[in-house]
Amino acid sequence: MATWKSLLLQDSSSPLMEQLSFFHDHTLLILVVITILVGQMMAGLFFNKFTHRFLLEGQMIEVIWTILPAITLIFIALPSLRLIYILDETNNPAISVKTIGHQWYWSYEYSDFKNTEFDSYMIPIQEMKDFNFRLLDVDNRMIIPFKSQVRMLISAADVIHSWTIPSLGVKVDATPGRLNQMSFSSTRSSIFFGQCSEICGANHSFMPIVVESISPKFFIKWVSKMIEI
Repeated sequence: MATWKSLLLQDSSSPLMEQLSFFHDHTLLILVVITILVGQMMAGLFFNKFTHRFLLEGQMIEVIWTILPAITLIFIALPSLRLIYILDETNNPAISVKTIGHQWYWSYEYSDFKNTEFDSYMIPIQEMKDFNFRLLDVDNRMIIPFKSQVRMLISAADVIHSWTIPSLGVKVDATPGRLNQMSFSSTRSSIFFGQCSEICGANHSFMPIVVESISPKFFIKWVSKMIEI
């Protein structure tokens, strides 16, 4: 989860977030090189007292600084397109979970099992325990097995919401009348926090998301209890 000392991206907990972090570093490196190069050239122009008599006739330099940005954009665009296809790909999911955004809470339904539908509300401050996180913890967490492909089906009942877990690299709009799909997997057992990332009304800040990643063995036990209830 993000804390007061987090200056960069959250630690990746899924293959998707790892790829996003790699692409972020790749693009940032290119931008740093361009910034240093342009800054050096501008500094040279400011402090250089020499003049170029044929400056208006520099066709070769015009060709060079037209081709170089195009090549640079190719080095950014190709990894970006590859990443877009990776994010959209859904192959052989282990479980399917449907979530619906409401003003202002989330409801979850495990489509592969019966009697596994529940609502997830933020825990009010007056009901919090010592181990709860203010404005981030919920009464019913979404439970998933780690190292398993999870397919999310996301929609909304009223206005546009956005289901977001930064450390998993997941951010999908929940649009009324539309069913969006996202696939991800968690690489470790942990608790992941997120929030609605689309301004959806007065209590937009009070509909957090909590995903608890546990072992498949304990996930089966949890699902069995839900079915019995």
